[in-house]
Amino acid sequence: MSTSAHPDSNPQGNRLDPWFDAYAERAHNLRASEIRALFSVVSRPEVVSLAGGMPNLKDLPLDRLAESAKRLISTRGAQAMQYGSGQGWEVLRERITEVMSYEGIVGADPDDVVITTGSQQALDLMTELFIDPGDVILLEAPSYVGALGVFRARQADCVHVPMDDEGIIPEALEQVIRDVRASGRTIKMLYTIPNFHNPMGVTLSLERRPLIAEICMREHVLILEDNPYGLLGFHADPLPALKSFSPEGVVYLGSFSKMFAPGFRIGWAYAPHAIRDKLVLASESAILSPSMIGQMAIADYLSDYDWYSQVKAFRAMYAERCEAMLNALEEYMPNCSWTRPEGGFYTWVTLPEGLDAKSMLPRAVRARVAYVSGTAFYYDGQGADHMRLSFCYPTPEQIREGVRRLSTVVNAEKELVDMFGAGFHKHDIDEVGPGVAPAPNAL
Repeated sequence: MSTSAHPDSNPQGNRLDPWFDAYAERAHNLRASEIRALFSVVSRPEVVSLAGGMPNLKDLPLDRLAESAKRLISTRGAQAMQYGSGQGWEVLRERITEVMSYEGIVGADPDDVVITTGSQQALDLMTELFIDPGDVILLEAPSYVGALGVFRARQADCVHVPMDDEGIIPEALEQVIRDVRASGRTIKMLYTIPNFHNPMGVTLSLERRPLIAEICMREHVLILEDNPYGLLGFHADPLPALKSFSPEGVVYLGSFSKMFAPGFRIGWAYAPHAIRDKLVLASESAILSPSMIGQMAIADYLSDYDWYSQVKAFRAMYAERCEAMLNALEEYMPNCSWTRPEGGFYTWVTLPEGLDAKSMLPRAVRARVAYVSGTAFYYDGQGADHMRLSFCYPTPEQIREGVRRLSTVVNAEKELVDMFGAGFHKHDIDEVGPGVAPAPNAL
C-alpha cells in the first residue's frame, strides 16, 4: 500500500524535530502569527504599543471582586473546585441569556447556551464540527487573525467577502457565493464580526443585517456571529444581533473577555438545538468541562454587581481613547486615511500609495512604537497597505505620542517611496527579534 508523505518529511524527521514526519497533516497548517515577534518588545516601557487588543481593566472593582472570590471559596469552594457540566453551569447560562437580551436576543433558552473556554474555543469547536478539508468558510475582508488561525489549522479554504464602512456588502456576498459554487467548492459558513469589527472597527448597518441573514438562510450558509465587542459602543446601545433575525441560521458567540476580564477564559455559544447537542459533545471531548470557579465567579459578578454600569464606564474610557487616537491621526498623519469606529478597540489605517506596513514594522519598533500589519488579517496575503491601530490599552497621552512616533516612520517611508519607487527595499519581520506567540484574543 502506498502512502502520501508530507513533502518536507523523511523517515528520520529533521535535525530540528525528530518527530516531524510523524505529525498529522493538519499539524502542518499550524502557523505562528507573523506578528509574534512584536511581543518580545512591546512590553518594554519605552515602546508605545498600538498593537495588542488587551482590554484595560483599571476601572474594574478589584476590591469587591476580591471579596466576592473569598466568599465564593469559603462558602462554596467544594463546588467551585470540582468538575462541572460539559455544557456549563446552568446558573451562568441563565445569566448569559440576560446579557444577550441587551443585543436584541430576547427570550433565549438557557438550554441552548454552551459555555466554552473563551469564544476562541467555540470557534474551534464549530470549525471541527462543520469543516472537512477543503470546505469553504466565507469571511470579511479583512478578518480576525485568531479565526484565520483556527480555520487554517482545520484545513478550511477561506474566501474573503468585500466590506465597506457599513460592513459586509450584501451584493458582494451573493456574488462570492455564486463564484465559489461555480468553482465546485462547498460553502459551510459565513464568519462575521458585525459590531466594531476586528480589525476594521466598522459596524454592520441596521439596514444590512436582515439582508445578510436572509441571503445566508436562502443559500443554506450557516452564520457564525462573533460578538465580543457588542456592548462596547461609545454612544449608543447595540444594534440587534444577526441571531435575532435568523434564530435557526446563526450560531452566536459571546465572551466576557472584553466586557469583564479575559483572565477567566469564559465565553459561550448560543446555537440552534441540534447544533447545541453536537457542541456539548465536542466540548466534553476536548476539555471535559469548563472551569467551575470561573463560571461561578462571573455568575456572582453578574448577580451581585451593577455590571451594566461597569460596561458603561468602559464605554466612556474607550471613547476617550478612541477620540485621542483619531485626533492624533488627524494632526500627525493627514496623508493616511482611517475608519472612525463607534465602539470597540480598533481603527483601520490606509497608508499612502506604495508603503508596505509589514516591511515598515521593524523600523516602527526601532522608533519605539508598534502596530499590526494589515497582512495579518487576510488569508491570502493582502493588506500590506493597511495597519491596525489599537486604542484600548494605552492612555490618551501614550496614544498621542505613539501616533507621533509612527508618523515619523510613515513620513520617512513615503519620502523614500517618492524618491525610489515602491518596493525599494524589503525586510523580513524577523528583524524585530524573537518573541512569544500571544494569545489569539489579545490580537
